[in-house]
Amino acid sequence: MLLFLLRRIGLMLVTALCLTFVVFALTNMPAKLETLAKTQAGSRMSDAEVASWLDRNGYGEPLVMRYGEWLGVWPGWVREDEDGTVTGRCVTLRDTPEAAGERCGLLQGDWGFSTRFRADVADVITARLGATGLLMMWVLIVMVPMALIVGVLAGMREGSRTDRTLSTFAIASTATPEYVSGVLFIALLASSTVGISPILAEWGWIDGRVLFQGNARSAMDNITLSNFTLPVLTIALYGMGYVARITRASMTEVMTQQYIRTARLKGVSFSKIVLRHALRNALIAPFTVIMLQIPWLLNGVVISEVLFSYPGFGWTLYEAAVNNDIELLLASSVVAVVVVLVTQLISDIGYVYLNPRIRIS
Repeated sequence: MLLFLLRRIGLMLVTALCLTFVVFALTNMPAKLETLAKTQAGSRMSDAEVASWLDRNGYGEPLVMRYGEWLGVWPGWVREDEDGTVTGRCVTLRDTPEAAGERCGLLQGDWGFSTRFRADVADVITARLGATGLLMMWVLIVMVPMALIVGVLAGMREGSRTDRTLSTFAIASTATPEYVSGVLFIALLASSTVGISPILAEWGWIDGRVLFQGNARSAMDNITLSNFTLPVLTIALYGMGYVARITRASMTEVMTQQYIRTARLKGVSFSKIVLRHALRNALIAPFTVIMLQIPWLLNGVVISEVLFSYPGFGWTLYEAAVNNDIELLLASSVVAVVVVLVTQLISDIGYVYLNPRIRIS
């Protein structure tokens, strides 16, 4: 197991380096840098002024060297003006001229400065990642049990009316995009003019004008059932269908195995067969899918967070992309890559505990 973990961690590091370099190259394309210069210094700049601004801010160096500076394995660029003023990457990040020529990259904890939020990237990422972490936690709490129940009930008796009904529901939930279900939930549950909220208010069943809030920004300060239900329900409903379908297919396959037939011939009750014999083996495939939902939740909640005005990691990623915030985009890519690789490692380790027959080669 230790050798397996060491190999996987080494592979994770190589993969992370390759992926971050690709993202770095894409975000530092000439067109992107030109847009950044005109955004920061003025949209009416000439080509010569753009080239001069990029050179003064360290973007004129070779791509590999700038990647090394950003990573922290190469000293940051330094420039001394005619009046003796020293500027450079490390000077800007650490606000001290003495930092000129030092290494100030990702490995040193210097993530850069966000041009969109006018703050350190590390502070922005930490705050937004924590907000999305809360959202992910509640989505998983709602989505995973609901998906497993639907999948197990559908797979217990293949071809039955229950199987067809639950399978149709799972397919419909996955086929409905988040921006559609989210808008429907807002119209039905968070509108004071249409949906069921006006009816409930007229009957006196609710105190306010709406049953739930369609804006989740207040959840950044205080999470309540009113302001957090709709974003959690929208994301959970979309991800639930896929997990339920995988669980149903795995459960159906397990229920046809010979040891299940033998247990039924011995007179073991159907509930004990499902809970003691079939369920554990049927959870291997869904476990992988559930682990894959974590990277999707981290990066795929952009639509829901923007729709419900919830400033989490997805919303921040959207703002960084729209405003061409290169440093924030790079930091977001690092977080996304690390989450994907770590969840894959946890998924592989989980195989061993779910099914002892699986051996690490």
